[in-house]
Amino acid sequence: MSAGSLQWGGRFHSAPDPALLAFGSSFDDDLLLARFDLQTSQAHVRALRGGGTIPPEIFDALVAALDRIAEEIEDGTFTAWARNEAFEDIHGAIDARVREIEDVAGRWLHAGRSRNDQIATTLALYAASRARDGLARTTSIARALASRARLALEKESVLAGTTHGQPAQPILLAFWLQAAAEPFVRSARRFAALAREAMEAMPLGSGALAGSCIPLDRTAAARYLGFARPSRNALDAVGTRDVLFACADAWATSCVPAARVAAEIVTWASPLFGYVRVGDASASGSSLMPQKRNPDIFELVRAGTQRALSDARAAWAASAAVPLSYHRDLQECKQSAIAAIERADSILTAFARAFADIEFDVERMERYATAGYTLATDHADALVRGGLDARRAHRLVGERVAIAEAQERAFDASDLQALGEHLGVPALFAPLDARASVLAKVTDGSTSPEAVVRALDALECELSECEASV
Repeated sequence: MSAGSLQWGGRFHSAPDPALLAFGSSFDDDLLLARFDLQTSQAHVRALRGGGTIPPEIFDALVAALDRIAEEIEDGTFTAWARNEAFEDIHGAIDARVREIEDVAGRWLHAGRSRNDQIATTLALYAASRARDGLARTTSIARALASRARLALEKESVLAGTTHGQPAQPILLAFWLQAAAEPFVRSARRFAALAREAMEAMPLGSGALAGSCIPLDRTAAARYLGFARPSRNALDAVGTRDVLFACADAWATSCVPAARVAAEIVTWASPLFGYVRVGDASASGSSLMPQKRNPDIFELVRAGTQRALSDARAAWAASAAVPLSYHRDLQECKQSAIAAIERADSILTAFARAFADIEFDVERMERYATAGYTLATDHADALVRGGLDARRAHRLVGERVAIAEAQERAFDASDLQALGEHLGVPALFAPLDARASVLAKVTDGSTSPEAVVRALDALECELSECEASV
């Protein structure tokens, strides 16, 4: 990087240290912001023209140059050119390319503008775009899970739901799949809100921190970019990264449900469980052990989520000690936030592809659906319905579990008969198989087939509303 590629330098008597310039460069991290930065320049040209600062011929020349660079960004030639020239940041690269195409007109591009309001606007556009991408990604995952839930619902496939990693109560596989989908619906809702928030206030025209003495039509610029209005306070606008950081948070936290499902898949894929089989397309083998079928993608989803969360939190943490206005610390914050977003996107993409490749062993799930006395709660509930208080019912069923466990057998009719004596009936009316347990549920939000159908319908309706709101 040379001093000639910089957008500043007149007040200095000697050239900057090349090594320190390289240390401070954000160019490589900025490359994915190129199209957004170019849009910001297009908007600024319209603000200059609307304010009467540049004549029509300068405006036309700048627009033509920027349109040409947009094509170069799209086909990759701009990146190759900029890497060869070496720049401090993407703003300087685009500015230099404009001046190379239109020397005279290009000298007007930066009038009334600072890199401070430029990067703030660029990042808002990036955050809005990535929020829309996040909405699409999480909506797609939620719908894929819901679709598999409906297929599982047709067979009313059951398994032992767990708490603390131990058998708890029978549930529908469809219920488990719906539970996996629900967090992605919440993520979609967050992304939809973020996409709107990111486009509320446009920082462009704020200058370095205090606005500009050059007339700028900020309303025209905001309209061109799709913002609702120009920002109200220049000092706040140039130093605020709330929306970017919130976008990083939304992406990183969207990986958490993927990681939790992945953790369960890793366990279920073990032959000791055998509930799922990871497909050839997403499994890997061992360089030594010929028999291995490893769920590597799900393990990477699980671990990668922690990195995404760390990057997102680092962005907030690094900004906490930064005073109002722009400070170079925000460059580090930006890099952490973008790293979180891009990493999370790759995690969710991999998760969606790998999950689509798994097969559930429904017969094995159902075989063990009542193992560990998962029907015990149904029996306690039956006693309560018969008039016993909950504490006594809990104790009586627990005693029957201990007896059955000592005899190394499952719950059977003898247990129902013994429990029925406490109600003065020949036998307690309660389920003795997993499917009957599921069908006995009566509350909204439960694992009963009717409740799951209603929940899936509501889930898909909410996803459609999220999409329509952006």
